[in-house]
Amino acid sequence: MNTPQVHKGALLYTGKAKSVYATEDSDLLLIEFRDDTSAFNGQKLEKLARKGAVNNRFNSHIMQRLAAQGIATHFVRQLSATEALVRRLSMIPLECVVRNHAAGSLVKRLGLEEGMLLSPPVFELFLKNDALGDPMVNEDHALRFGWATAEQLRLMRQLSLQINTLLAKDFLDSGMILVDFKLEFGLFQGNLMLGDEFSPDGCRVWDALTHKKLDKDRFRQGLGDVVESYEEIAQRLGIAE
Repeated sequence: MNTPQVHKGALLYTGKAKSVYATEDSDLLLIEFRDDTSAFNGQKLEKLARKGAVNNRFNSHIMQRLAAQGIATHFVRQLSATEALVRRLSMIPLECVVRNHAAGSLVKRLGLEEGMLLSPPVFELFLKNDALGDPMVNEDHALRFGWATAEQLRLMRQLSLQINTLLAKDFLDSGMILVDFKLEFGLFQGNLMLGDEFSPDGCRVWDALTHKKLDKDRFRQGLGDVVESYEEIAQRLGIAE
């Protein structure tokens, strides 16, 4: 069955690693995954060849994996090596973070040992605001300032933990630890859906035996082989090129 061609319209938004374009359908957007890589709220910037294509392929696989388990996402289909078609969501300005092991800001905030197992997983909320450095917030903040309703917060937590259960097993079965990850949600025709992306840019992944870092921390910490590590994660998960 032939799928209709998508017209790439006006540029609507340019983020740190993705660009968003209008299409001829007001309910659909075209997302372009670029090779741009940033860390520390844009203080460290670099272009890494193939990264956009790797993240697009990775995200397509994960979104379809989640959809197959009944989790609604904005993903419609992959259009090209670096482009995907998605539903236009009204985004909730919160990042949902699930942590299975202590790493990153959690270690810095609480003085924990990196790698400490967190069982059950820790769920956190952060306000999406680059100017403020995406500060950590709680449900009372979200309700008081109208960022989300109580039902939306309940569903975001439930879905985040459901996604964690599914993907943590997939990664472990492939010899990797899903240390932590972030998710973003939005509304489409009144229904809550997973939006944004799921790629090594937004999660931490370690080799299960050696704890070698395979994610964006390789860029943050100057460890090198960033895209090669992203490709290794994809290969282990069986994500075809």
